[in-house]
Amino acid sequence: MILRTVATLLASALTLQLNAAPLNEKQIQFLGPIPTHSNIKPNNTAHQNKIIQTLLPSLKSSSDSLSIFGNSIDWQNLADINALTLPGIQVLKFSFATTRFTQGKINLSGVKKAHVFLNGEQLTGEKSYDLHAVTGDHQVIIITEQVDNWNEVSIDYVPQSEHDQITLHNNEQVSLSAKQLFDSPTISALSQSPNGRFYITTQRHYSDLNGNTPITETLIKKQDGSTIYRLDGVSANNVAWRSDSKQLAYVQANQLKTLDLKTMTSRVIADKLDGASNFEYFDDSSLIFSWSNTPKDSHTLVKHYRGLEDRWSYARINNQVYLLDINSGLISALTEGTLSHSLEDHDAQRNTILVSRNPQNYQAPPHMLTELIEINLSDNQQTMIGAYRTFKQAKYANRGIYIVAGPDFANGIGKALPDGMLANNYDGQLFWLNNNGEQPKPLSKSFDPAVANIQVLSNDDVVMLVTNEDKRQLYLYDKSKSHFKHIKTGFDVVDQFDVTHGQKADVLVAGTQASVPQQLKRVSLSSNKAKRLWDSQQIAYKNSHIAQLEEFNFTNKLGTEIKGRVYLPHNLDKTKRYPALVYYYGGTSPVSRAFTGRYPFNLWAAHGYVVYVLQPTGATGFGQQFSAQHVNAWGENTAQDIIDGTKAFTDAYSFVDPKRIGNLGASYGGFMTMLLATKTDMFSASIAHAGISNITSYWGQGWWGYLYSGEASKNSFPWNNPTLYSQHSPVFHADKVKTPLLLIHGDADTNVPPGESHNMYTALKILGKDVELIEYKGANHQILARDRRFQWWDTMLAYFDMHLKQQPQWWQHIYKK
Repeated sequence: MILRTVATLLASALTLQLNAAPLNEKQIQFLGPIPTHSNIKPNNTAHQNKIIQTLLPSLKSSSDSLSIFGNSIDWQNLADINALTLPGIQVLKFSFATTRFTQGKINLSGVKKAHVFLNGEQLTGEKSYDLHAVTGDHQVIIITEQVDNWNEVSIDYVPQSEHDQITLHNNEQVSLSAKQLFDSPTISALSQSPNGRFYITTQRHYSDLNGNTPITETLIKKQDGSTIYRLDGVSANNVAWRSDSKQLAYVQANQLKTLDLKTMTSRVIADKLDGASNFEYFDDSSLIFSWSNTPKDSHTLVKHYRGLEDRWSYARINNQVYLLDINSGLISALTEGTLSHSLEDHDAQRNTILVSRNPQNYQAPPHMLTELIEINLSDNQQTMIGAYRTFKQAKYANRGIYIVAGPDFANGIGKALPDGMLANNYDGQLFWLNNNGEQPKPLSKSFDPAVANIQVLSNDDVVMLVTNEDKRQLYLYDKSKSHFKHIKTGFDVVDQFDVTHGQKADVLVAGTQASVPQQLKRVSLSSNKAKRLWDSQQIAYKNSHIAQLEEFNFTNKLGTEIKGRVYLPHNLDKTKRYPALVYYYGGTSPVSRAFTGRYPFNLWAAHGYVVYVLQPTGATGFGQQFSAQHVNAWGENTAQDIIDGTKAFTDAYSFVDPKRIGNLGASYGGFMTMLLATKTDMFSASIAHAGISNITSYWGQGWWGYLYSGEASKNSFPWNNPTLYSQHSPVFHADKVKTPLLLIHGDADTNVPPGESHNMYTALKILGKDVELIEYKGANHQILARDRRFQWWDTMLAYFDMHLKQQPQWWQHIYKK
C-alpha cells in the first residue's frame, strides 16, 4: 500500500512538471503594430507565405528597432503591452537555450492567426506547435495577424519528457549553429587587375528562402573598396584581365563579352560557345581558351571500355585549345587530335603556348603519363619538353619554365629520402627547366611544405600556395637568391589568392584561421604587410561563442612529433567530465585549420564535445620523409599514431572522459575508422564516411582507385603483395570489431563506391555487431547540398549523442522506426 502511494505521488509530480508552463513575458519581445498602409492581412492575399518570409530576415536581426515605411518601431517587452487590440501585424520573439536535444510543444493562447518560426523555419500547427531543438541557442518568432485581446495572450511550453527543458534568455553572445557556419557570407572567388587598381570578388551566402541555391554577388571594385560595376551570373575566377588593366572579358548568359573599364560599356564578342571555358588574354587583341566537345555514343545498349580512364564520365570529352580574335570574332584551333590538350601557359612575345596531354600508359605508378609540349604558333611546330609520371602544373618564366610535380619528377630528382624509401608524389615540389635544354633542377628539395600551385611574377619570382603542416600558406620563391620567404597573410588557411604583375606586386587573398572566420586582405610583397578589406566576423559572427583552441602535440614511438590541436567548448567546466571526438586526415593531405568545412570542429565543440584533431604520419606538408610513410602502409603507422595520440590526449586533458570517446574520418579517414575498429576498443562509437573496407575492390572499382593506389600501394598489386591487400583491409578482420559503427555513404559515390560500406555492413550484420548504414540518395563522395549537409551533420552528432551522452532521442527522432 505504501509503495503504491509513493508511486502515485511520483506519477502525479511528474505529470504536474510536464504540464504547460507559461513563458516569462519579460523575456519575450514585442514589435508592433507594423504599418501596412492597408487593412488587408497577408492571409487574405494570394502571396501570404512570401509576404511573411520576406519580412522574416529583418525580424531575426538583433537590432533594437525596425524601420518600416519610414517609421521606426522599437522592440518592447511583452509584459509592458496592455492594449486590448492593435491594428495590423504584431510580432513576438524570444530566445532560449538547450543543453541537449529537446522536444516539446509551444502552445499559443489568445492568438487566432499566427505564423511560428524556429530558427527561420516555419512550424506547422494552429494553437499548438511541435518543437524539436538541438543543443545550443535558438530563436522563436511569432508573427500574429489576429489578436482580440493582448491581455489574454500567453505562450506556454510543454516538455515531452522531464529532461526536455528550455531556458529563456536575452544573452548577446550565443552558440555557433550549423546554419550560421553554412549560410554565412564567404568570398568564393576573387581576381585582381594586373596593375592592382581594381579587384573583383564573388560573395556567396545561403538562406532559408533559397534553400540549396546559393545567393551570389560579383562586384568590380576600386582599390579603395568602392564598387564600380556588378557582374551578374559571373564568377570572379572566370574573368580575364587585359594586360593594361583597361579591359576584361567574361562569359555571361552564354555570351562572351568584354567590358571597357573607362567607359563601363560592354560588348558581345561571341554567342553560345557551348563547352568553351578558361578564357585568358593571349595579347591585347585576342583571347586563348579551352573548348570541349562531347561525342555522341553510337552504342545505346553497351559501353565498350577503351581503357581504365573510361570509368570517368568525362573521359571521352575531347578538349582542345583555341584562339579568338576580339575584333573580328574569328576563332582558330591551336591543338587537335584524339587526345585532349590542357593549356598550361602562354607567351605572346615568343608566340608560344605550353600544353599537356595524357596518352594512355599504365606501365609504371601512378599508371598515367603526362606529356608537356610547347607549340610555336608561328609555324605550329611542336616541341616535346618531356613525358612525366608525376606532373601538376607548368608556368612560363622569362628564361625557362617552372613545374610543380611530385618528388619522382624527372627520374626522382626531387627526392629527399633515404635509399629504398618510396616517395609520396602528392607531396608537391617546385622544379626549374632552363630554355637551353639543361636537365631540370629541383628547387624545393629541402623545403618541407608541399607545393600546390603557383603564380609567376614578371621578375621570375614565384608566389606559391603550399601545405605547411596543417596550414595552407603563401610563400614567395626569390629566384635570384634561391630563397623561400613566408608571405604574412595572418591566415591559417588561404582559400583563394591572386597576384598583381607590376613593379610592386601585391597579393589579394581570402582565408581563415582555425578560430577566426573568413577575411579578405591585400598583402604587399615588398613590405610583407597585410591590409584587411572585408571581415565576415563582423557580419555573421560578432555575437557568437567560438571554441577555444589549444595546440597539442606528442612524440610517437618512432620519435616523431605528431602535431594536433584541441577545440574546447566555450562554457567548459574543468570540474566535469566531457565526451570527446577524434578526427584525422583523409587521403594524404593533413586536416586543415579552416574555420569551417565539411567537418565543422567548432560546431562539435559548441555541442559540448572536446575535439582532438591530429596529423598522423603519412600527411603531406611535414616533409618528404613524413609523407612517404603513407606509401605501402595502408594505416600501419597511422593507426598506431591515432591510438597513441588519443591516449596522450586523454592523459593530458583530465576533464575528458576516456570511456566516452568517439572517432570519425572520411574516405581514407573512413578506411582508418574501420581499421581502428579492428585494432582497438578504446573508442565508444565510430563513424566511417565513404570509407574503404577492401583495398582490392577500391583499387579496381573506384574512379581514382588505380591512380591513388599507384602512390598508396606503389609497386604493390594483389598478385605480388596479397598480404597488403587482404590483411590491411578492415573487412578481413570484421570479427574483431567491438565498437558501435556508423557507416555513411553517398549511393552515387564514384570515388569510393558505396559497395565499400556494404562490404563492412554485411560482415558486421552477419557477425551480430552493432552497425548502422546511412546512404544519401544521389550523393557522390561529398555531401554538398545545403539540406543534405544539415541532415548529415545532424546524423553524425545524433549518433555520438546516443552513444557518448546516452541520449538516443535525437537519433530516434531523425530515424523513426
